[in-house]
Amino acid sequence: MTEAPAASDEHFRGDDWYGDDLGAARFVACTFTDVDLSESTSSGATFERCTFHGGRFNASTHTATAFVGCDFRRTSFFDATLEGCKLVGSVFAECTLRPLTVVGGSWLGVTIRGSNLSRLDLTGVDLREADLSMSDLTLTTLAHARLDRAVLRQARLDRTDLRGASLDGVDLSAAELRRTRLDLAGAVLLAELHGADIDTSA
Repeated sequence: MTEAPAASDEHFRGDDWYGDDLGAARFVACTFTDVDLSESTSSGATFERCTFHGGRFNASTHTATAFVGCDFRRTSFFDATLEGCKLVGSVFAECTLRPLTVVGGSWLGVTIRGSNLSRLDLTGVDLREADLSMSDLTLTTLAHARLDRAVLRQARLDRTDLRGASLDGVDLSAAELRRTRLDLAGAVLLAELHGADIDTSA
């Protein structure tokens, strides 16, 4: 591709976009079925209300790209890089999301249920109102992430780093905690959820 593509309401099936530079492409309400985007790159691209069934983003790099309201099913992001990307309102089901390099970005309202997110570094990512129910966050770094009103029901937080994360409206008692790393604010929140009356003046 020599020019940034643009398409609306199109269906791409089995296309080979391996290593393509998508630049600031714009796709609206498109369906991508088994499209190979391995080692592709994008910068400032927009995928709005798109559906991805199968397909691969393996070893691809996306900078300031928006995947807004997208539906990912059985899609592989093995060794992909998402830098400053917007994934607002997108849904991931049966996807391969590790290893994955994430640098900042907004994942506001994403749904990633029952997924293996272990050992990912999601430092500072905006995950407000995200649904991470039943996902494995073992050894995942969420330091300074924005997790306000996120759903962590039955999520595995084994040695997960939550230090400095904002946790307003988060029910940590619904998650599976094991040696979870919390700062003072997080520890107080957890104690209050278990019925403790915290007196910081003592």
